[in-house]
Amino acid sequence: MPPGVASPAAVRDDRATDEGWEGGVVRRESFSYTVQARCSRADAVALLSDPARQGELHPLIVRVRRLPTRPGARASYAITDRLELGPLRFPVTYQADVLVVSDDEIVTVARQQPGTTVRNHTRLRAEADLLRIDVEITLSAPAPLFGYAFRQARAAHLGLASRLGAALDREADGGPVPN
Repeated sequence: MPPGVASPAAVRDDRATDEGWEGGVVRRESFSYTVQARCSRADAVALLSDPARQGELHPLIVRVRRLPTRPGARASYAITDRLELGPLRFPVTYQADVLVVSDDEIVTVARQQPGTTVRNHTRLRAEADLLRIDVEITLSAPAPLFGYAFRQARAAHLGLASRLGAALDREADGGPVPN
C-alpha cells in the first residue's frame, strides 16, 4: 500500500469490532421494546425462558428442539426459523442457550454461522397491577450480513412483542398460551 493509504482492515465503523469473525468486521446494534401484561411473574418467566413455548408468538420460528445443555447454560435448543429474501424462503437453524433465569431477569444468546449472535436481555418488574417486561436485543453479525440479519431480527422480535402481552393475559385468565 502507498504511504498514507489505510488498508481496508484499518478502516472501521465506530460500531464495529473485530470479534468472532475471521477476516472481517463484525457490526453490533441493539433495539428494545416494552410489554405490559396482567400476569404473574412466574407465568412470564416460564414463557420467556422456554423457546419451545414461543413458536406461535415468534413469527419466524418453525421448529424448536431441546439439545443437551451446553456448559454454562441452563438449557440449550436448536431453533429453525423460516427466512425470506425476495421470492426465496429458506430454513435457518441456530443454537440458543438460556443463560440466566430469575424472577427479574432472563438472558438468552443465540448463535449461527458465520459469526452471528443475538443476545436477548429481558428484565421484569411489577408496576401497579401490571408486570412490565423490558427487552433489549443486541445483534452482532459480519458486516456483509448485518443489514439483512438486523432487519429480520427486529421484525421478528417486534412481532413477538405485539403478541406477548395478550398471550400472558390469556394465561393469567386460565386460557391457553401458544405452545
